[in-house]
Formats: sequence, structure tokens, C-alpha cells
Amino acid sequence: MTKLTWLSHGSWLIESDGQRVLLDPFLGDNPAATMKPDDFDGISHILISHGHFDHVADAAAIANANGATIVAIFEIAQWFSANHDVKSTIGMNLGGTTSIPIGTVKMVPALHSSQLPDGSYGGEPAGFLLTIDETRVYFACDTALFSDMKLYAHGVDAAVLPIGDLFTMGIDDSVAATKMIEPKVVLPAHYNTWPPIQQDANDWAERIRNETGARPVVLDVGQSIEL
Repeated sequence: MTKLTWLSHGSWLIESDGQRVLLDPFLGDNPAATMKPDDFDGISHILISHGHFDHVADAAAIANANGATIVAIFEIAQWFSANHDVKSTIGMNLGGTTSIPIGTVKMVPALHSSQLPDGSYGGEPAGFLLTIDETRVYFACDTALFSDMKLYAHGVDAAVLPIGDLFTMGIDDSVAATKMIEPKVVLPAHYNTWPPIQQDANDWAERIRNETGARPVVLDVGQSIEL
């Protein structure tokens, strides 16, 4: 059984068979978060999609406290090693796949920007396709709508798509992405953290139900779904 917990914004906790993985932890300075970086233990890996502050802010602290490995595009992995004394990293690139205890992680494209908080080059932005036993989960992460999503993620068990608009795709494009991907379940992310990305997720869910074959699941912050 794979369990996904929304920690707010683009942050997720992924659990399966006692393994715990974080995605884009942004908690300490996040007005929507209910957990803090020191609330986590037993984290084996941290997936980082791109270099923006609201996706990397707490990764080093959690990695160092847990002895966790950061998985990121090569430039970001190097940055964490050189600037934050992270002992274990996996630097990869778009199209690559790596194995971690929870399953396999494929780094897939995202259409966005990527610069680290100190102005360093953050490589290319990414999404992730996780295969955990026979369950496939697509985290689109911060991205615009693009047709290649269908190549990477078609028919996944669950897709996590941004709906906040302004910095990522909004509700219209998220619905269009769901039509292309045809996931069994789709979940919204990257919304309601601040007023510029305020969205009504219930309106989004109604459109998903009416216009696609996917089942929408809207989680409250801290709430989980089992796949």
C-alpha cells in the first residue's frame, strides 16, 4: 500500500512498507504548513523538483537530521553537497531513472524555471514518476501544460497536478492535463499557500468529475490517501 500525505503547497510525504520519502519540503516559512522540519524522522530520501526557495527551503535540514539522501537534478545535488554539507545525494537528469528503497524514481520534464535561493543555476526543472511495487504515481511538480505529459504519465494510478495558476498551470490546464494523462486518481497541489495562487479546489474537483474519467481527491493539509 502506498500512502500520500499532502503537507501543503508542493510538499508531499510518500510512504510504503515502512519507507518514508519527502518531495519538495517547504514547511518552516510556509504559512499553510502544519508541520515543521523537525517533525520528521525515518526519512530515507528527499526528492527535489527544482531550485526555487519554496521547494528546497527545508531539504538540507531534514536530510542532515535524518541522514537522508537528496535526489535532484545534478546541479542541485552538487549545490546541496557544496553549500549545505549534505552527505548523500543522487544527481541525475531528465529521462533518468534511479532506484531507492521505496521503488524507482524517473525524472521527467517540467516546463518552469529553476534558480537556487543564492542565485546559483538550478539546472532544468523536473517532475517525477514513481513506481512503487505495481503502483505508478506522477508528480508533475511546478509546470505548465505540455503534451509530452501523456508520453510519460499516461494511465498512471495517481497524478498530482498543480492548479494554482500564475506560477504553474491553473484549473483549466490541469483539467486538460487530466484528459491527456487519463489517471485513475488525480490530486491538486501548489495552491492556496498565498493569495496570488488562491483556488477553489472543490470547483476543480467538480470539473474533473464532469469532464474527465479520473476520480478527483482533494486533501486537506496533513490529510492522506492510500493507493
